Amino acid sequence: MKEFNVRIVTIEDVKKFVATVMGFNFDIDLISGRYAIDAKSIMGIFSVDLSKELKLVAHTDDTAELEEAISDFIVK
Repeated sequence: MKEFNVRIVTIEDVKKFVATVMGFNFDIDLISGRYAIDAKSIMGIFSVDLSKELKLVAHTDDTAELEEAISDFIVK
């Protein structure tokens, strides 16, 4: 399991992010405060406060491809 801080701001960002993470066959969650949502759910992402950073939790040990795919969203 690996964690990243991500920022998803616009509707277009949400669409692009979900389309990207859908290509991975392991669970990916987004944590906002005390809420955990499925990162592959557009409706779930719209249910959290997108003005704040979210914590992404990838349930796998091999995250190199995921990191590259979502690099635009990772907060450095």
